[in-house]
Amino acid sequence: MSAVIESVRVVELGLCPYESTLAAMREFTAKRNAETADELWLLEHPPVYTLGLAADAAHGPQAASAIPLVQVERGGDITYHGPGQLVLYTLVDLARRGIKVKQFVAMLEQSVIDLLGGRAERRPGAPGIYVGGAKVAALGIRVSRGCAFHGLALNVDMDLAPFDAIDPCGYPGLKVTQTRDLGIAGSTASLGRKLAAILAGKLEHA
Repeated sequence: MSAVIESVRVVELGLCPYESTLAAMREFTAKRNAETADELWLLEHPPVYTLGLAADAAHGPQAASAIPLVQVERGGDITYHGPGQLVLYTLVDLARRGIKVKQFVAMLEQSVIDLLGGRAERRPGAPGIYVGGAKVAALGIRVSRGCAFHGLALNVDMDLAPFDAIDPCGYPGLKVTQTRDLGIAGSTASLGRKLAAILAGKLEHA
């Protein structure tokens, strides 16, 4: 399912394996040109841990785990993806829109804050979005030839236990939360559509 909001194509992909989605993002970014429309992909992943480019493996699971661990080229440290978590991949030509990387990260963060009705906040030096000191959304992007890919993950209604085996985003003891536990109504799909619309509006008026 896809829709066009402003000048951005929003694609709903459902539950998708991580590595095949990663390959699709890389291919899309490598093949795009000046006329390629920007896309926002909304999806969920089966359980997987992912390590950012500069991540320290010591922050990962220290015991054997049935959950796969994948090293990727995005920024950020280690995080967990699983069913019930909204993943928003941002396939956006930043150079064409005249958006700097730090500006784009701030735009992603503000989109989540807007979605959550202003209850959430940033933490200096720790990208992502927090509520009451617990992380509800993680960010990690990569920019190639001026084009961004990867994106953000918002915990909606999921099993948070796998976060206990890691130092989320490289911070030992960091608490995580989710929109369900915050009393924020909405399924992964419905919150994804709202978040995509918020971000598309910001991109259009950047």
